[in-house]
Amino acid sequence: MRAAFAQPGFTRLFAGLTTSMLGDSIMLLVLSIWVKTLTGSSAMAGFTFFFMCIPAIFAPFVGVWLDRIKRKPMLVWGNVLSAVAVLLLLLVRDAGDVWIIWTVAGLYGVSFVVLPAGLNGLLKELMPERMLVDANSSIQTVKESYRLFGPLLGAALFAWLGGWAVALVDAASFLVAAAIISTIRVEEETPEHEQAAYWNQLTDGLRHLVHDRVLGHLLIGFGLSMLVLGFTESAIFALTDHFDRPATYVSVIVSVQGIGAVVGGIASARCVRRLGEVATSVLGLVLLGVSALGIAASPVMAGVLVSIVFFGVSLPLLVVAYMTLLQRRTPQRLMGRVSTAAEVVMTVPSAVSLALGAALVTVVDWRWIFLVIGVATLAGAGHVAFWLRDQLVRRDAEPDSVEHHEGSSDLVGPG
Repeated sequence: MRAAFAQPGFTRLFAGLTTSMLGDSIMLLVLSIWVKTLTGSSAMAGFTFFFMCIPAIFAPFVGVWLDRIKRKPMLVWGNVLSAVAVLLLLLVRDAGDVWIIWTVAGLYGVSFVVLPAGLNGLLKELMPERMLVDANSSIQTVKESYRLFGPLLGAALFAWLGGWAVALVDAASFLVAAAIISTIRVEEETPEHEQAAYWNQLTDGLRHLVHDRVLGHLLIGFGLSMLVLGFTESAIFALTDHFDRPATYVSVIVSVQGIGAVVGGIASARCVRRLGEVATSVLGLVLLGVSALGIAASPVMAGVLVSIVFFGVSLPLLVVAYMTLLQRRTPQRLMGRVSTAAEVVMTVPSAVSLALGAALVTVVDWRWIFLVIGVATLAGAGHVAFWLRDQLVRRDAEPDSVEHHEGSSDLVGPG
């Protein structure tokens, strides 16, 4: 990963991103804990994440606009506006204000559409193609490492001072990120205004995904998993109730997941180079499915926590492999539209599963919910492995030795 930091601008981008991600790790779980505390409802707490997914449905409309502006200003102003949105939480007082929390969750969802699309485009400007996997891996590793203490810190701050304190910390992280990213020196060409009909521009991203055989089948495999993975947001509170743990214990579970996620993040770049993006994705889906089955079968909390570690390992493998493949196989002029189209394909099933999970948790035992998650995710892995079996033995990335040799020549410092 060291070679990535030798690229001019990446160190500052990394610093800005990791600052805002720290705020995210402190805040996101607090939103659902806040709702659970105010209402006492696990279903309503899990439903909070549903509102984060709603903006993804309209992401293609945003994608057309994103491809018409420069990426760096997009990231700067996106972080500033995210800070403003979070400050609305200062108005929350009682259960009647839950709608404010859900509104902020929806605005968070907008940032989850805009900021990653801008990041994908800016990374293509800053990084040689061979270093994209290192850049993605380093960012994802730090993001997942925050799971070790971010949720615990957020829950502790919430219990000590209240949600308003968490909101201030999160807003500050967005503003610091905007300030750091604004100092990056990068020469971006102004995107040309396309003359094609608006409908064609709107659907260009989706057509690219559909016509690209590898990206298309990966999205189907991931979509099968996303269609049930959202069940966890409600089921996890039912799980803690079953083992007589308070709602804030969810932060402990997320932190344990972070241990596995750090391992997965560190290993992800090497896995992609050794196995390729497709095989790494299959490995991640298998680990995710098996760990969900392990949670369902665990009679004690200790067994749940062990399975949660492997659950954590799987996530960065999936994210790094997929994001690297998406960046490599997408032209810069389409990056915003392709990123947002992929967001729709993956998030709509997730939104459905969040809403369905909030209902299921009231009538179905949490063990059955995790069993369904495991089986569906393994089915997604099977789909990718079958339809892209030729890619499982192909090396899309350069061998480790070549990467190391080329990377060593770049270790001369920024500029």
